[in-house]
Amino acid sequence: MSDNLVDVIVTDHREVEELFKQLESRQGTADERRETADKIISELVRHSVAEEMYMYPAARQALPNGDELADHEIEEHAEAERLMKDLEKADASDPSFDEIAEKLIAEVRHHIEDEEKDLLPALRNACTVEDLDDLGAKVVAAKKRAPTHPHPSAPDTPPANKLLAPGAGLVDRLRDALTK
Repeated sequence: MSDNLVDVIVTDHREVEELFKQLESRQGTADERRETADKIISELVRHSVAEEMYMYPAARQALPNGDELADHEIEEHAEAERLMKDLEKADASDPSFDEIAEKLIAEVRHHIEDEEKDLLPALRNACTVEDLDDLGAKVVAAKKRAPTHPHPSAPDTPPANKLLAPGAGLVDRLRDALTK
């Protein structure tokens, strides 16, 4: 896979869409559905944090309407993060689990559509290949250090998010290791 920013983001989108389909099928035990939901949450959190650390600041700098686009995307992340927190708390055997999952999936699909229709093409046109490759590599690296659980009250813009996300990521990965 290329480390080009657009390719990295679109690949993430496709991977999470496959997880959405698994959850939407409503197949498997409650424990299996919980595991799928947890995987979705982890992937979405890591992806969102990396976008907020690198892609949105690049949009602000490179695009004439970059502030507007980035602010809109960050607002959508905040809503998705609240839904992820609710889904994380929900019992997979409770009907509310599926309701929350459906809301989250709809929200994220809308977000993906916005990014792929507006933001990513604009960045591809405004940035050099080298800049896109550099941003893609930074996003890939950030995802490795990013939190794996939603933190709705955490900062979502630089510099605070770049300082705090790796620490939250470490705590989350330790928590994951102890609870799995």
